[in-house]
Amino acid sequence: MRTEASLSILVSDGLAEAGLAELRQKAEVILEDRSALGRVDAWIVRGASRVDAGALEAASPRLRVVGRAGVGVDNIDVETARRLGVTVLAAPAATTVAVAELTLGLMLALARQIPAADAGLRRGAWLKASLMGSELHGKTLGLIGFGRIGRAVAARAAALGMALRAFDPLLDDSAIRAGGAEPSDLESLLAASDYVSLHLPLTEETRNLLDGPRIARMKTGARLICAARGGLIDEAALLVALDEGRLAGAALDVFAHEPPLDLRLVQHPRVVATPHLGAQTEEAQARVAVEIVRDVLAALHGEAPPGRVV
Repeated sequence: MRTEASLSILVSDGLAEAGLAELRQKAEVILEDRSALGRVDAWIVRGASRVDAGALEAASPRLRVVGRAGVGVDNIDVETARRLGVTVLAAPAATTVAVAELTLGLMLALARQIPAADAGLRRGAWLKASLMGSELHGKTLGLIGFGRIGRAVAARAAALGMALRAFDPLLDDSAIRAGGAEPSDLESLLAASDYVSLHLPLTEETRNLLDGPRIARMKTGARLICAARGGLIDEAALLVALDEGRLAGAALDVFAHEPPLDLRLVQHPRVVATPHLGAQTEEAQARVAVEIVRDVLAALHGEAPPGRVV
């Protein structure tokens, strides 16, 4: 095992200074230089870098740890990392509050048509009569995925007086009830919910989980929110449902391709769209930077941090 002084760590995609300052006390830090692969012990990335098989093989055999400064690891070839003996870490807790708050913000923006009202005033139009909103109080929120973020959204939605349903095949009913929601199968949740919010990782099993037939099962006039991962929703099917008026709206922070190539969805009058802002708060970025730095250093010293994926 390398001594602490000889550790070398590549950091891509930026990292908050709180994490970098701590990392520099323990290792040589290389910023944004992929040519350094092959001579680093660890690689810390956010969402922009593709840690694919070629990159992992180029970094082998010295690379021992890849740390994702965030929740999802869909930009990392986990199977190749496993084959090469590279530990993959994420920082699952640090961005929970930020994503939960954005989810509530998107729901409120949909319910009260805040973006349309703001855009109207900016062009000199007083749209009060045409922008009738609705209240979240008394509505049913269906949560697909009930992990840390799903439960944080549930707590905030309950404070607004919403009824909660949740579907999560990894949890038993008692765990869902303990989080304040009524357990539900997916089909029943879609049919009963006024708002549906997704809080799942993107895997082969969850890709296009909300496809055309499932979107068609949603309650007429429902609204769909996704601040989790692009690819969970069939965007073409969602566009059809919005065009036909079967859904009252959608709020999307993530997209199958980022930035989107086809702008019809983000420009739709019933859509609120943001550019993957879920974790973009000063507080969350500081937390995630410190968490991933500490976990990467722990893994390099033979420990098993809680955010370990493989």
